[in-house]
Amino acid sequence: MFTGIVQGMATVTRVIEKTAFRTHVLELDAALRDGLALGASVAHNGVCLTVTAIEGDQVSFDLMRETLRLTNLGAVKEGDRVNIERAARFGDEIGGHAMSGHVSSMAELVELDEAPNNRRLWFELDAEFGRFIFDKGYIGVDGISLTIGGVATGTAGRVRFCVNLIPETLARTTLAERRPGDRVNIEIDPQTQAIVETVERVMASRQGH
Repeated sequence: MFTGIVQGMATVTRVIEKTAFRTHVLELDAALRDGLALGASVAHNGVCLTVTAIEGDQVSFDLMRETLRLTNLGAVKEGDRVNIERAARFGDEIGGHAMSGHVSSMAELVELDEAPNNRRLWFELDAEFGRFIFDKGYIGVDGISLTIGGVATGTAGRVRFCVNLIPETLARTTLAERRPGDRVNIEIDPQTQAIVETVERVMASRQGH
């Protein structure tokens, strides 16, 4: 489990390409490597990956075909930075919201509003996920636990939503580097999804009687 509180950014120092398979080698600082072992779970841009090798500050992770297809990690190049969060441990403070590290889809950044001491980002997401997007609800964006600041109708029937970023989030995550046209990983809040789908099943069963 993850909390959506990004602990830092790491640079991808090497990308090893194979058929429908990739290995990313990241340079992790001492704080992010503390107690890290083979088999540990680490979220990259919100994607739960497993440590496959540790050589000094160079840590390797394997990416399967489905991960490359569903997430923005397939477009990552050597020199790019990704958001990093170690798996939560029992007793850790959950400052964001509970996240699984399983990305639901990608969203496109379509608009960026700059203002003193904050930034508002507008994203568009496939319509099928619109029923899980609520004003003031939780959402995971590239592994960051954020509150939805507004919802609107997007282009081609997609749902549009915004998030507001404070300077601390901009300093600690890659969202400061994002520009319109970029795609980010989205994890729908698991609790919201469970509630919505339960209500839908109940309503469908009542209509069937």
